[in-house]
Amino acid sequence: MNIKIKGTNVELTDYLLKLIDQKIKKIEKLLPENPDLIIDVELEKTTRHHQKGDIFRVEVQVEVPGGKMLRAVSKKEDFRSALTDVREELEVQIKKHKEKISLEQRRRVKK
Repeated sequence: MNIKIKGTNVELTDYLLKLIDQKIKKIEKLLPENPDLIIDVELEKTTRHHQKGDIFRVEVQVEVPGGKMLRAVSKKEDFRSALTDVREELEVQIKKHKEKISLEQRRRVKK
């Protein structure tokens, strides 16, 4: 499993990389073992159009087997909460995708 991390207007420090790794590992446990699986993570600090403080945007895309792309985006005042939101959203999407696949497999068996 490959994790690609991109930072826009933010320096990817060891702390941020470690935080991303911790959050993404929880998502990896829900996915099937596949060395070709790619998870794209983008961190962005947006400040130009906000009057107070920094706003951080986190986007994660996961291509699951079958060619379907799962995507989650969050904008928060800190990276940690944005990463948590994205992780939770992807966990829900992955579980729904697994349920859909198992339902399709049961339908095929009945035919």
